[in-house]
Amino acid sequence: MSTALVRDASERQAQYRGLKGVYYHPAVQVFLLGFVCFMGPGLFNALTGLGGGGQVDATTNSNANTALYATFAVAAFFAGSINNVLGSRLTLLLGSTGYTLYIGSYLAYNIHPGAGAFVIAAGAILGICAGLLWTAQGSLMLAYPTESEKGKFIGIFWSIFNLGGVVGAAVSLGNNFHNTVLSNGTYIGFLVLTCIGFTIPMLMADPRKMVRSDGSRVVTPRHPSWKTEFYGLYLILRTDPWIVLLFPMFFTSNWFYTWQFNDFNAALFTIRGRALNNLVYWLSQIVGSVSIGFLLDQRGLSRRFRAFAGWLVLFIMVFVVHIWAYFYQKDYTRESITHKIDIHEGPYVSRIWFYIFCGLLDAMWQTTAYWFMGAMSNDPAKLANFSGFYKSLQSAGAAGVWRADGAKLPYMNIFISTWVLLVVGLVFALPMIHMRVKETTDEADETL
Repeated sequence: MSTALVRDASERQAQYRGLKGVYYHPAVQVFLLGFVCFMGPGLFNALTGLGGGGQVDATTNSNANTALYATFAVAAFFAGSINNVLGSRLTLLLGSTGYTLYIGSYLAYNIHPGAGAFVIAAGAILGICAGLLWTAQGSLMLAYPTESEKGKFIGIFWSIFNLGGVVGAAVSLGNNFHNTVLSNGTYIGFLVLTCIGFTIPMLMADPRKMVRSDGSRVVTPRHPSWKTEFYGLYLILRTDPWIVLLFPMFFTSNWFYTWQFNDFNAALFTIRGRALNNLVYWLSQIVGSVSIGFLLDQRGLSRRFRAFAGWLVLFIMVFVVHIWAYFYQKDYTRESITHKIDIHEGPYVSRIWFYIFCGLLDAMWQTTAYWFMGAMSNDPAKLANFSGFYKSLQSAGAAGVWRADGAKLPYMNIFISTWVLLVVGLVFALPMIHMRVKETTDEADETL
């Protein structure tokens, strides 16, 4: 990126006024971005959070997720380059369509149990689409706020996005309170909402016209050749090698879903219990994202102190959640479960509280990871590639652990791997925070 372009981003621009000022306000655009993900990934989360995609047998769901995250890992690696060529709105639109197909495949599977191959194929297609959507989302969400607003904006986005999981979970709970399997009506409702969701990107503002709250313009992403863009991935690793220390954190950021959703929620509870667990999980994510975002944006504290404080909160939460979880996991295996816990039974109470803490940890982990990336640059093109690395490694890890679950690896093995990898991710992130997080982002950090 040229120095002139960086200088243009730092110049103060007049704010839009009236309705135009509302439409082009960064918070409004992040709000719309949140609703894109509310209608797509949010509802996907509600379905996945039930365990097994709402099915009695979780095997097809595990295999579909393996296909999904395998293609996601490849697509996300290059999605930053695709985003810079096509533009964020078109990239979001293309990315949203995969969620409609995926949820439709579960409706088909619920009607025709032999359609498992269709679900797996839809998962593979969704992986490509999700790579596009999440890379465009990460670029916009980190580019629109000023440096002092990034934690707040990430919190706003994460809260709206997780409302998709909350609403979806509430719908599934209401529709299936007296059922033993997920009803067709639940899948149809999700399908209609995802169809609405993929139209929202066309209502969003052109990023090139956006002005931040301090009057600085959002840097316009470059549009060079595909070859130059792919070379840019290499340049990021060469010019900003500290990002590599976040790779373990990225890799493990979806690993824990497999144990939480399939090996705890789906394994131990009735469909009614699974649905209620799912509801409180996504509600707790809203609390988690807002609370950690509030900490990371405390202006009275230095940015380096906030970075270390966020790391410490994650470290404590990882051990609280997994020490608690161990006392449950040690008492059951895949072969030993004969009774499903319902919401009226005594053991359910402590377990739903545990699941709330799982949701808090998830939201805090994702929010802090995005904040760390945002502390390294304000350039949308560079952030798009950071987000691409994040989603690619995240998906590679998820593909591996979902495959392990589909192959019936013991629950305890998956649980221990989850705990260990989360700790490893934090240990590697610590020197990056020490060496790379500064009180303000330098102009040199805006260039590839």
